[in-house]
Amino acid sequence: MDPVIIVGAGPVGLTLALALARQEVPTVVLDEGPGKDEPRPARTVVLREDTAALLERLTGVPFGEHGVRWTGWRSLRRKQVVTEVEFGEDDPAAPLHIAQHVLTQALRAAAAEEPLVKVAVDSRLDAIEQERSGVSAHTRGTHGTWWRGSYLVGCDGTRSTVRKLQDIRFPGRTAVERHAVATLRAELPWEGRALFHRTPPWRQSGPSAGEVTARPLPDGAWRLDWLLPPGKDLVTPETLVALVRETLAGWSGGATPVYELLDTGVHTVHHRLARRWRVGRVFLAGDAAHLLGAFGTQGLDEGLRDADNLAWKLAVAWHRGPREALLDSYQTERRAAVAARLRAADQTLPILRGGGGLRHIVPGTSRGHDALLADGHLGRGPLGAPGAYADSPLAPRHLEADIAVDTPAGAQVTDVRVTAEDGSFVQLRDRLGRGALLVVLIAPGTGVWERKHWVSAGVMPRLAAAVTALPHPAELLVAESYPGAPAHSVLLVRPDGHLVTALSGVRPADLYAAAEAAVGGEVKETAEAPSGAR
Repeated sequence: MDPVIIVGAGPVGLTLALALARQEVPTVVLDEGPGKDEPRPARTVVLREDTAALLERLTGVPFGEHGVRWTGWRSLRRKQVVTEVEFGEDDPAAPLHIAQHVLTQALRAAAAEEPLVKVAVDSRLDAIEQERSGVSAHTRGTHGTWWRGSYLVGCDGTRSTVRKLQDIRFPGRTAVERHAVATLRAELPWEGRALFHRTPPWRQSGPSAGEVTARPLPDGAWRLDWLLPPGKDLVTPETLVALVRETLAGWSGGATPVYELLDTGVHTVHHRLARRWRVGRVFLAGDAAHLLGAFGTQGLDEGLRDADNLAWKLAVAWHRGPREALLDSYQTERRAAVAARLRAADQTLPILRGGGGLRHIVPGTSRGHDALLADGHLGRGPLGAPGAYADSPLAPRHLEADIAVDTPAGAQVTDVRVTAEDGSFVQLRDRLGRGALLVVLIAPGTGVWERKHWVSAGVMPRLAAAVTALPHPAELLVAESYPGAPAHSVLLVRPDGHLVTALSGVRPADLYAAAEAAVGGEVKETAEAPSGAR
């Protein structure tokens, strides 16, 4: 079968290529550039727990050694501390701040070592042709040619050629926020902590009066962002230097400390959402499908979640034949999740950026406003938390043994220690992204006994037989505990780490029905499992 064509060699495109290779699907990545990224210290990304784990899983690179995990978060209003959050050592919930070129270089290095990934540099897309059995893409440049693929995914950014060639509308709002950005090396009074400062006391008017954010980077560097007033006023180098000196002096309580300016820029946030994310065998992902980023939220986080969601579905289609319901669910799940984030931001904008008619909806206290902003920066709440696919078309219906655990159906599972089939202890997240469903038995006490003592005892033989009979490959894991799950309950987890269902015990028919629904199969309301699964 032909490879999957990926247009765009940024973080989302390369992540998708590596995720597909992990599931034994070949890809061709069309890179319109020369195959390397120029370092830009002012261009950085903040990764949340799930996306950082995804990238480390795909590249084998411990990104905590190349970026900084925040040790804490502090929110100030004038001189008063409003919100303070502490992160413990090696706390996976601590946001990871890293230069984007470092991230992309690691992805490129991993792709270069992967035989199933071919990166074609200097290849600019200019035509797409679809037919029943595949898709063809034409590129101009050094490697100008026709490329044949099974599917094509546009990860080619804001001005996506794929989106334009498929005539997909991209409505939304332009210049929702503008920030002056400076990356510098200096000693600040809160090493390792991120700071969000509203209405700093040293300035009552001008661009620095609103908000300034400081995020730590390796080697004593910091990225500082100043919220600019609405409009298109030019931000001159002199203006940026004045902001730097004034802010550093204000935080240091007097004179401007010694600093080294590494890079500057202006970052403009747009909010847009493509009308369609799938046209036949062509898909959109990342900035080609959506733009967001107000209140400290990270568009790259959502782009990486797009790649994680789409990879396993394309892998099923590539290996086992297309299931239209499964492929359609990519747009249904991911577009709804991003739309909810954009909706939350649009409702919050009038409240936090000067008032408006929505003050009666969200409490108007300053402390409440600061809590909303902290959610965006820390990846929590409606503004920042990963989306859950509660209304997914892949959700099973009418399961007799379905029970509630602390993770709602459709949400990301908690990363717990599990025992794998070979008897090794691993983290649940380490087993994700291999194409298989995960079946997790909650069995207290198994962590202190060797696997050989319990693998053939109790419910294990019956559960193992049920897993073998499932309509899609699955891996059986055992955990001593899971938040909110009673002993001997069974969790079914998708390859991208979202919970399908939790069952009260070994229920082969329900497990079969849930697995069939999760991979886009049609299941009757009263599931009929094959005899081997009963």
